[in-house]
Amino acid sequence: MATTKRKSRIIEEMHETVRGLHEAGLISKRRMREFDALCHLGVEEMPPQKIKSLREKAHVSQAVFAAVLNTSLSTVQKWEIGAKKPSGPSLKLLNLIERKGLEAVL
Repeated sequence: MATTKRKSRIIEEMHETVRGLHEAGLISKRRMREFDALCHLGVEEMPPQKIKSLREKAHVSQAVFAAVLNTSLSTVQKWEIGAKKPSGPSLKLLNLIERKGLEAVL
């Protein structure tokens, strides 16, 4: 838990520094927006029903979804029934698919 708070504090301090540079005219408005967007790319845990819903919304089978995520069919099946939780790059990709759609990772 301390790691999460530390990361958050560091990101807040970096954001404050970049905002100061922007106000001083050293960082463009466009770069400031890009930095803001990068600071808000958090990854949230994803419950089984949401994973299944994402896949169904994309109109793909579990096998195709697994291939897109570079994981196994059994892993996707376990995620969807709650026997296993996605983590790391898989969770990041699922969050990206939730925000941008399956096309974002194809």
